[in-house]
Amino acid sequence: MSNKTGIIIRREYLERVKKKSFIITTILMPVLMLGMMCLPALLMNVNISDARRIGVIDNSGVIAPQLVDTDLAHYTRVDISPDSMYARTDYDGFVIINSDIVRNPSGVTLYTREASSMELEQSLNDNIADAIESERLKAIDMTNVRNILDSVRADVNMSTFRLTDEAGTSGTSSAISYAIGLIMSIVLYMFLLMYGQMVMTSIIEEKNNRVLELVVTSVKPTQLMMGKIIGVGLVAVTQLALWAVLMVVLSASVVPLFFSPEIAGEIAAYNSGSLDAATASIDIEGLQALSIIGNPAYIAGIFGYLLLFLVGGFLLYAALYAAIGSSVDNIQDGSQLQSFVIIPLIVGFIVSTTIAANPTSSLAVWLSMIPFTSPMVMMTRIPFGIPTWEIIVSLILLYLSFIAVVWFAAKVYRVGIFMHGKKPTVKQLIQWARYK
Repeated sequence: MSNKTGIIIRREYLERVKKKSFIITTILMPVLMLGMMCLPALLMNVNISDARRIGVIDNSGVIAPQLVDTDLAHYTRVDISPDSMYARTDYDGFVIINSDIVRNPSGVTLYTREASSMELEQSLNDNIADAIESERLKAIDMTNVRNILDSVRADVNMSTFRLTDEAGTSGTSSAISYAIGLIMSIVLYMFLLMYGQMVMTSIIEEKNNRVLELVVTSVKPTQLMMGKIIGVGLVAVTQLALWAVLMVVLSASVVPLFFSPEIAGEIAAYNSGSLDAATASIDIEGLQALSIIGNPAYIAGIFGYLLLFLVGGFLLYAALYAAIGSSVDNIQDGSQLQSFVIIPLIVGFIVSTTIAANPTSSLAVWLSMIPFTSPMVMMTRIPFGIPTWEIIVSLILLYLSFIAVVWFAAKVYRVGIFMHGKKPTVKQLIQWARYK
């Protein structure tokens, strides 16, 4: 790398890293991500604490006594006519049950003063269904049927382990792997889109200010383009590396700080496969989650792969963004042309959300090898423990594609930075790439 290219890289890097916005987002983004993960639980707790008073107009006479109060609603039987509901402001709503409800389960109507909720409706449906089933069992004329059914019902808690090459096992959780894979895919999509557009915007601004025409008198266009791409890319790598360090530290401290030594011992026993689930103080799902989240080596490995795919994906897409930025004079024209770059990103991200349900399918394997979709798709699959050779092949194809795309982008860049006025067509961009 020449000294001139190094100067450009240093300038692009320091200009962005020294900004307060970079420092603030680097520090606050992990906190915001954790907050977004915790927010649904907090909102759920708020909603649960506000139980509604529901009056039950039971024309059958057999359902209301069997309704069980929940955190969502408290049920009280009221002997009033439906026309009197509107005047009873001491209730938040009413449910009317038809006289033939046992034979016709659709004869239920719910009225609420405020907007209803899916949770409330589902809870009430389940509650009434249990009562109807009890009445139907009584009609069979078998004693103690409900207790018999309860005694034979089984709740299975399945422990999941992955076989390793060393004739051992390691604890795993498909739910946690699913969540980690989607989060990594979102982070990668956000970085590729945000920092790629940053390259394009920087080139357009300097082109409009005629700065590029002065710079290329002492630096080759290809050196200038690569300097900008690498400089901005190092900013993305720096931010992600800081996040990785923070997450590894949190992973190493989450179990010792927030859980007792007994639970820490159960996590270790679960990972070794010697845990007796019947004597564990927390359920298997909780142990699976803690065994992954509280494993710094695992978290560091995930972020290591994320950095590799970030670098490859950014170099690939940033080269295309650089070509677009050099060929237009304003952000509006650039936004129209960049749709050819954004569409593969969006496809890769959307496909990742569905592939996470079956990460070993043929579709998942092939899309994780295509360079334009492989960063997001592969990062969705990696937490599930896919074969290492697939990751290596995907990385090789990604970086080889970057070389080919840079060759095309450099051809367009060296012509585009001197062009002003009319926005070029795709056909013209291809013609620029053929110039010698």
